[in-house]
Order: sequence, then C-alpha cells, then structure tokens
Amino acid sequence: MGSLTFFILIFSLLGVLVVRGQTVRGNSPGAGFRHDKRESATSEDDVDIIFAGGGTAACVTAGRLAHANPHLNILLVEGGRNNQGDPTVVHPALFAAHLAPGSTTALFYRSKPSKHVGNREVIIPAGGMLGGGSSINLAMYSRAQAFDYDAWKTPGWAAKDIIPLCDKIETYHPGSAKIDMKKHGNSGPIHISDGGFRSKCENDILRTITRETGWKELADINDFSTVGGFMKLPRYVSPDGKRQDAAHRYIHPLLQQDAPSPNLRLLLNSSVTRVLFDKTTSPPRAIGIEYRPSGSNGTELRTVRARKMVVITAGALGSPQILERSGVGNSKLLQAHGIPAISDLPGVGENYQDHHLLASSYKTSLPPDETLDALATGRKDVGAMIAAGDPQLGWNSIDVAGKLRPEDSEAKKLGPAFYDIWKRDWKSHPKKPLTIMNFINTFVGNFADVEPDRQHISIGTISLYPYSRGSIHISKSDTGYDFDSGFLSSDVDVKTQMWGYKRARAIARKLPFFEGEVAVAHPKYPVGSAAGILASSDGANKEIVYTAEDDAAIELWIRQSVGTTWHSLGTCAMKPRKEGGVVDSRLNVYGTKGLKVADLSIAPENIGANVGNTAFAIGEKAALIIAEDLGLH
Repeated sequence: MGSLTFFILIFSLLGVLVVRGQTVRGNSPGAGFRHDKRESATSEDDVDIIFAGGGTAACVTAGRLAHANPHLNILLVEGGRNNQGDPTVVHPALFAAHLAPGSTTALFYRSKPSKHVGNREVIIPAGGMLGGGSSINLAMYSRAQAFDYDAWKTPGWAAKDIIPLCDKIETYHPGSAKIDMKKHGNSGPIHISDGGFRSKCENDILRTITRETGWKELADINDFSTVGGFMKLPRYVSPDGKRQDAAHRYIHPLLQQDAPSPNLRLLLNSSVTRVLFDKTTSPPRAIGIEYRPSGSNGTELRTVRARKMVVITAGALGSPQILERSGVGNSKLLQAHGIPAISDLPGVGENYQDHHLLASSYKTSLPPDETLDALATGRKDVGAMIAAGDPQLGWNSIDVAGKLRPEDSEAKKLGPAFYDIWKRDWKSHPKKPLTIMNFINTFVGNFADVEPDRQHISIGTISLYPYSRGSIHISKSDTGYDFDSGFLSSDVDVKTQMWGYKRARAIARKLPFFEGEVAVAHPKYPVGSAAGILASSDGANKEIVYTAEDDAAIELWIRQSVGTTWHSLGTCAMKPRKEGGVVDSRLNVYGTKGLKVADLSIAPENIGANVGNTAFAIGEKAALIIAEDLGLH
C-alpha cells in the first residue's frame, strides 16, 4: 500500500457505518443527509444559468446569485452526491475517509507513468461530491501573497480587486491578540477558527523552531505579505468544530423549506459530458448541457437548456475535458476524435500546475490525545467520539505551519541552475516564499510499517511555485483522458524539495519529544552514512552533514515519493488568446458566447498558498461578473 493508504482504511469502514442510510432532515451540520425536492431536474426543464460542476467556486457563485436574485433560475449539476450532514465532511478529523479505496466522494485522476517520478503514476484526488475540495480537504487555512494576483496581469483580478473578496468570504476568529483584524473579514459565511482543539505540543514545536533555525514565530502568515516564519494556524472550522465547506455555507441554507431562493436546484449524481451550442449564431452560443446520470450504465444521456448562460465549474482536471468534448480546444485534437470544432483554443488542457508535497515522519513520546494516530488505527472509537462531541473531531492535525524562503547563501548551495532561477524570480521579491512547511500530528503512510501504539509527527514540505508543467486532454470523446502531471520535470523543483526536507529534518531532531526517524518515510542513505536514519533519539543533537552520495539518495527518494497537495490549477488559463489563454478577464471562453469557466482552472499562474481560499475568491468574483453581465444587483 502506498502513502496514506493504511491511514485511510479505518475511515473507509467508518464511511460505511455512519454515512449510509441517513435521511434526517435539517441543515445543522451533523444532522444527516437531506433529500431536497429541488435536488432533481428533467430534460424538459429550462433554466437561466447552468453550473456544470458543484465544487467550491460553483457553490459560492451559485449561492451568491441565488440569494441576491430570487427570480434567477439556477441549476447546479454535480457528478457526486450531496454532502449535507455527512459526518466525514462535518468533522474535519475524518477527512481521510474520502481518500479510502473505493471512495465515491473523491475523484482519483491517474497520470501516465513518468521517468521524473520513478516511472510511477501520480494519483491526483479532486472533490467528488457537492462542495468539491472544500468538503473533503484538510481544511487548512492559507491565503496567497498579494503579488500572486498582481502576477496574473489581468484587469479586475489584481490584489486590490481580490483581497476584498477574500475578506468578504470569512468571519475570522482570532486566536491571538496580535492578529491585525483589518486584514481579515468579520462578517462572511466561512468561519475561520481553532475549531475548539489544539495540540499542547505546538508550543514545543515553535520554541524549537525559533531556537534552532532563526525563523520567527509570526502573528499571521495569511495577511497577504508576511513570509519567513511560522504561526499557530487556524482552519476552515467553526469555533464549535464543524467544517466550513462551500456547500454547507453557501448552498444548503438556500434549500430549506422557508428559503428565500426557491430558484436554486441541485442535480446530483449527474456528470456533465458536454455543452450544447446554437451554431447558427456567430460566435456559437451555449444553450445547455448534456449529462449522464449515475447508474445509467453509461448509455443514457439527458439534456437541460440554459436561457442565459452555461458556466463550467468542474475543476482544473474536469473543465478542460468538458470543453474538448464540446468542441472547444485544439482543433487537431478535436479532429482526431471526430469532434467538430466550435472554437480552436490550443491552450485548453495545457499549463497544468500543482504544488508538490513530501512528508517525512518521526517517532515521538507524545500522548495519544496529541496526534491522530489512535484515531487512524482504530484505537479510538469514532462513533463514541461523535456521540460525545469529542473536540478532537474538529482538528485537522495541523497546528503549526510556516511560509519559508532560503537565505541567499543557502540558495547558492543548491547549485548554479537553481541559483540562476533564484536570482531571477526570488531574490528581488522578499515577500515570495519558496515553500510551506506543515507539522502534521500523525504518521503519513502505512501504519503496518511502524510500531503499534506509537505516536508520530510528520513534516510536510510544499513547493509553492514549481516550474514543472503538465496537461490533460480527452483520449476518447466520451469518457477517457490522457493526463501528464508533469511532476518534477524541472530539476529546480527537486532542489526546492531537497532544501525543504533538510531543514524539516533538522528541526524534527531537536524537538523535545523526538524518539527517532521512521525509516520508510526517509531516503535510503548509503551504508555507513553519517546522515543515516536515527532509530532513536541518540545522536539527535549532532549536526547533519550530507555528502554528494547522500544528496543522490535524497533526490531518488524525492522522485519516488513526491505527491500532490490537491492544488490543481491552470488548465483553462485566464490570459490573452494569443498566449494560450482560454478565457478572458470576464471568464468568457474565447470564440463562444454565453459560456464561462469559473474555477481554479482559470488561474494563469500559481500562488504561494493552499488554493482553497483562491477557489472561494474566484467564486465570489464570478458572481459579481455574472451579475454585471446580466444587469442584476
């Protein structure tokens, strides 16, 4: 079993025991599933706007429009099921249930094997239920740097335009008096807080970091500018421990019997195959969608018409496939699949980007209530925890995180190729981080490989601006795809991870609860290497000296172990058409009318943060754009 697999098996069982059969009505998190009368539509129904995909941005946009304009008829089409009241959604600590083998709440995109990652296939999970990634991710609160949005070079999408929307999203509950609340929102639908639970060892972690590294404990690394230290991180969790996903906060309140917006409907368990066009207009106008209901053995196709607009919101890996099956994409590829071209856009499916993740793990002397190990291995009764309202269920295991960049002297040591890039893209941008480092209070891997009853901590290093690029395109006109993740196709990205791993390992060895390194979660160093794995705390105080042979072992491990952060973006880039763009600044698909894309696929360049916050912001921005286009308030 690969990384994370065993960790999620217990949650797979949990999903069967506590999710199936729920029919309780109501909107309060944890109340159970509710089938709303507006959760279906037929091919005879015409609507004003169709959202092709029910992920984070889609829920935000559809919810905003429906709430503000009760006469606007909106249909949100989602390939997965409802998330309402699902215990594995509501309780953040149970996030791994969605990664279990056979999970129906995540989509697992499989890339083709690549020599850059040890001839492996990289598996990229994406949201596969209502609410998308916000329903199943780690709920880690992370916001971009201001210059990230300026770097998009798109009118209306600069930092001055997007930061107010990021504030509009949230109600921030400061865990520290040092937080500058002028840089956060206080009346939005998404609550940001500690969730009612934090580990006690976070103070030991921060003391070790500040003592051993020179990095500081910072008040706020999510103020759009701060970099170079760590903070006690909040999460997308309300003070009472409930996940703050886009569907629960933007959609479900509108579907109550007394809701002010009876115009919003959900069409669940239905996958959009393509957009329908009126080809008699110039340019061709989007007039509806074709979709496939689940359980139709792949043969039944239905249609819904849109009077005003179709908005594709199927994510960075789904949206380009819908466009290509609709005749929007590289005309040569479309011709090869026998699809008549509506608009020749070679950029569709290109420019795929992610953040690369590595996690190293360590044995600790921490008690069971300081990690999620006992929950992951079944030593804790999840049902009893839910019944008792255990506050640990509101935890995502990440209390400490930092945005980091090396000193210039460190960058030089990573080699001339890296340093040339450093001088060009980082040295003159002091607010640009190279990595995010997270302290994850659990083992990330197969628990069969570690000692039973042991508590662990893992350190994740996330490369924020990889130079590697991939692509995704249809391989069959109906269902197949050809996906190249592009991971580590740039050697610069390997150097980034090598720097992050070495710094993380040095910190881990100094932690007061460190009891050794988990061998399977580290490189296989040459026999006799002074940098070899420590089986216990003996030798932890010695400085680690790496040889060229050690670096070769680290690079091999990086290529064999690197994974995704679920941060897919870029495949329907918002930039000029002549530069490979797919949508303009108003989210209109070039060469069409009445068709937009509004999800992370539009991001032309990466950002220095987890992408969830940007997905929320794209949803808010799309709502404003669509309202303006339709002359609505």
